[in-house]
Amino acid sequence: MTVPGSIHIPVLLDEVLQNLEPRPGQVFVDGTLGGGGHTRALLDAVGPGGRVISLDRDPTAIDAATAHFIDLPVAPFQSNFCDLPEVLEELGIEAVDGILLDLGLSSDQLADRERGFSFSSTGPLDPRFNPSEGKPAWRLIERLSAEHLADLIYLYGEERLSRRIARKIVERRRDNPIETAAELAQLVRSCYPRSRNEKIDPATRTFQALRIAVNDELKSLEIALRRLPDCLKPGGRLAIISFHSLEDRRVKEAFRDDPRLAALTRKPIIATEEEIERNPRSRSAKMRVAARV
Repeated sequence: MTVPGSIHIPVLLDEVLQNLEPRPGQVFVDGTLGGGGHTRALLDAVGPGGRVISLDRDPTAIDAATAHFIDLPVAPFQSNFCDLPEVLEELGIEAVDGILLDLGLSSDQLADRERGFSFSSTGPLDPRFNPSEGKPAWRLIERLSAEHLADLIYLYGEERLSRRIARKIVERRRDNPIETAAELAQLVRSCYPRSRNEKIDPATRTFQALRIAVNDELKSLEIALRRLPDCLKPGGRLAIISFHSLEDRRVKEAFRDDPRLAALTRKPIIATEEEIERNPRSRSAKMRVAARV
């Protein structure tokens, strides 16, 4: 169940509950609130004697949750999950029983045609989680050199045609700046030879790269991986759902190398065929779980 008005379907919901093992009276953190589905499930598990602290950088998600979860033991905070220690200090909580991070986009963000997350968005190319932080993506592609654009698209999107795409962007902006997601998606597709076998839209990797860049997503994750273990009680669990190799690799290495954590998943947990059928976005989801030693 999600916040009313949300179309987001929480991924790996059953697996999250099985691995975090929330029990009545416990305190959990949902570090990526989104549509509220994971928060709702954790809340049901911990009951009225427990508590769920839900963070999100997106003010829209926080506003919806604040209205929906009124009079329930949920504490919504507009905050980056890497700042969880400060949130817990503000609440007077020393440590929690479990933490969940779902690093994927919310379907609500993708459906908002004014925000620039979706390829078909006609609004400004601005996939920032918090519109008051940083610079919009259209500003990046307006100002960066072809070399820097290519490096960014390759590094964060693992896009093999990054240099071709960057050159095309620079050529295009001389006469007609790219301002919307739909315009950029069309340009990236034009860089690809026609193929009937593409499983994902050719623009996916470029959009991923720009979104990661404007939100500093990998930096936030790296900081969180250093700080969040100290927010857990002994035996408390940390579950992280990632959607691409750049994130999953960092999570895997942290869970393996951090002496404060014991990895509970040798291989990542993935969605069942039944879940993928219901929610195609879950196809890329990989969850790793660790316990505080």
